[in-house]
Amino acid sequence: MKKFLLISFPIIFFIYSILVGYNYINKKKIKVANQKELINQHNKIIAEISMPSLDMKVKKNLDDLKFKKKIVRLDNDMILTKHEFLNGFYSGINEPYPGSGYLDLHNDNLFVVSARGIVAYKSLEDQEEYFKQVENNINDFINLEQYEKLSMREKAAWFSIKDLKIQNDQIFVSYTEEIEENCWNTSIIFAKLNYKKIEFKKLFSPSECVHSLTNKDKEFNAHQSGGRIFFYNNDEIFFSIGDYRSRSLSQDKKSINGKIIKLNINSKSYEIVSMGHRNPQGLFYDKKNNFILESEHGPEGGDEINLIRLDKEEIPNYGWPIASYGEHYGGNSISNKLKYEKYPLLKSHESNGFIEPLKYFVPSVGTSEVVGLGDKSYVLSSLKDKAIYFFNLDENNKLKKFSRVNATERVRDLIFNDNKLFLFLENTASIGIIELK
Repeated sequence: MKKFLLISFPIIFFIYSILVGYNYINKKKIKVANQKELINQHNKIIAEISMPSLDMKVKKNLDDLKFKKKIVRLDNDMILTKHEFLNGFYSGINEPYPGSGYLDLHNDNLFVVSARGIVAYKSLEDQEEYFKQVENNINDFINLEQYEKLSMREKAAWFSIKDLKIQNDQIFVSYTEEIEENCWNTSIIFAKLNYKKIEFKKLFSPSECVHSLTNKDKEFNAHQSGGRIFFYNNDEIFFSIGDYRSRSLSQDKKSINGKIIKLNINSKSYEIVSMGHRNPQGLFYDKKNNFILESEHGPEGGDEINLIRLDKEEIPNYGWPIASYGEHYGGNSISNKLKYEKYPLLKSHESNGFIEPLKYFVPSVGTSEVVGLGDKSYVLSSLKDKAIYFFNLDENNKLKKFSRVNATERVRDLIFNDNKLFLFLENTASIGIIELK
């Protein structure tokens, strides 16, 4: 009996340890599951209460937009100073919460516009921890009725402000416009910049629109709307317009969708600069070298950086939806057979008569904006990859020195001034500032 106990005790202890350990792990799993359930419930509550109406309440009251500061260390010893908004950014573009925004500068003041039309500014010199709101009439053009027309994705708003640009004391805002009932395209409003009250009027509103229900392909996605603005000169701007998932429009020269256009802000006339685009989200005109750098979202894979030369007699064609390094959502499956017959997404642009991208990304990174730093040096931002990418072009305009820096959040917008990068960070509704060395 004693021998049995001597032999069995280690075994009993071992079994006991396993049971105790299992019980501990099981309790941890239950605790994690409970925490996940609480997070899900919290997110559901947020989704319900964080409607664009909350943004509209802040806008109506002209509340100052308060923020808190935080320092984040990035790769390569870069320091990101975050200004995280505490109010006014409740409703986002990709996710229901928090809000999204776009940036620009005017006379050493940093301006921000929210996805729901709140406009505010802050001097770069003062230490006040708030942005002063500017009264405006953006909601005469896009308002709660449009903001609350939600996408197939739960609580993700398709319809929103798409860009902000300030030049020559004028402010330009692009947005998804409901041209007719349930029929959409991307438009621009503008105004004389005033720090008290801005009265926008319509600059550009397409005569054509993509119907969300009765379009040719029976598919619709207003995230694919483009909307970037960049000045060519004092009288003309470049403007990007997406295909709204009506893919055939990108190859239709009679349509402005899936195009980069050059718009005269005085005569309102325009010409197509390039075609064959899906969702052009980034736009930078390199005046010294006379070309445009454009970045766009692909489908599953196939995000692109494109170099658009402005000395071509023919309209440069970048291939979408005939050529792409991405795939249709769901891949080359039986259910997608007809889609691939219409839009084959061939894996070479050049051999099919189109212009190859400067760079493409597989898998997708969510390219969002591209800016110039000077001397053929540039920065690209991303949403999905939560990063910024520094790159250069050589004397033949070929890509070189491409490097990634983790930005820790989705970067919705990016501007560069006085050796500083300004980022709108979408996961926390923050403005980030990086001083480049």
